[in-house]
Amino acid sequence: MAEKAPAAKRAPKASEKAPRKRSDASEPKAGGASALARAVRAKAGAEAPPIPYAPEEVAEIFRRFAVQRAHPTSELEHVNTFTLLVAVVLSAQMTDAGVNRATRDLFARAATPETMAALGEDAIREAIRTIGFFRTKARNVHRLSEILRDRHGGEVPRERAALEALPGVGRKTANVIMNTAFGEETLAVDTHILRIGNRIRIAPGKTPEAVEQGFLAIIPDGFLRHAHHWLILHGRFVCKARKPDCAVCVIADLCRADEKTCDTAAPLVALPDAPPGPQPLPPGAKRPGG
Repeated sequence: MAEKAPAAKRAPKASEKAPRKRSDASEPKAGGASALARAVRAKAGAEAPPIPYAPEEVAEIFRRFAVQRAHPTSELEHVNTFTLLVAVVLSAQMTDAGVNRATRDLFARAATPETMAALGEDAIREAIRTIGFFRTKARNVHRLSEILRDRHGGEVPRERAALEALPGVGRKTANVIMNTAFGEETLAVDTHILRIGNRIRIAPGKTPEAVEQGFLAIIPDGFLRHAHHWLILHGRFVCKARKPDCAVCVIADLCRADEKTCDTAAPLVALPDAPPGPQPLPPGAKRPGG
C-alpha cells in the first residue's frame, strides 16, 4: 500500500531561509548550474505548484544523481523487451529480488511471446508460485503473450495505448517499458518515488499521477531519461521507507525533508549503476543511532 503523503507545507520565503553550508559535492561545474536552472524554470512555467526548492537546487539534485550513476538500469533481470515486460508485470507489490528468483527458470524456458503462450497458464502459475497474486499474474502473463503473438507480430509495442491495453499493464508499467526499453523520456512512479516526492517535498502529491506530473514539471530535459531509475535507487538504498539513511545521501544539504538527520552531503562518487545492496558509509561516517 502506498504511504500516506505528508501534509503540504508552505514554502519558505527567500528572506526566511537560513543560509546552508555547501559541501564540495554541491559545487556545480562552471556554467552548468545556471543553464540547468534556466531549463527548470522554462519547463515548470507559471503553472507548477510551489515547492521549497530554488530552480538551481532542483538542477543540482539531478546533476549529482547523474554523477553518482551515469547509466542506471533496472534491477529486474531480463533478456529482451518481452521478458522485461513480464518482469515488470510480476513486480507489482513485490521486491525485484523476489521477482528475479522466480523468473530465472521461467525465462530459461520461455523468453518470447510465442514460447510463453505455448508454455500455458498452468506452467506459468507453477513457476511463479512464490510471487504475490501469482494466479492473477500468471493469467495476465499468458494472455498478454497471446495478444503479442496474435496482434503485434510477437513484438512489444512502443505506444502507450497499446501497452496499457495489455492485461496487467497500467500506466506505471507502460512508463517503465517506454523508458527502459525504448528510451522514451517518461517517469514511472512506484512507492519509492511517491515517497521521495512527498518526503523531501520536491514533487508532492496524493497519487502517483500527481507526483509524476510534479516531477515532469521540474526535471531538466537533459536528466529525464534516467530520472526514474535515479529516484528508485535513491529511495531503495538511501531515502528508505522506515528511516532515511542521511549519512550516505549526496543531497542531504539540499533536502527539505522533516526527517533528515544531517545537513552535510555525502561525498559524491560514481557508484555501480544498479547496486546489489545498501551503499557503504563514507570513511569515518556513522549511521544515525549506530
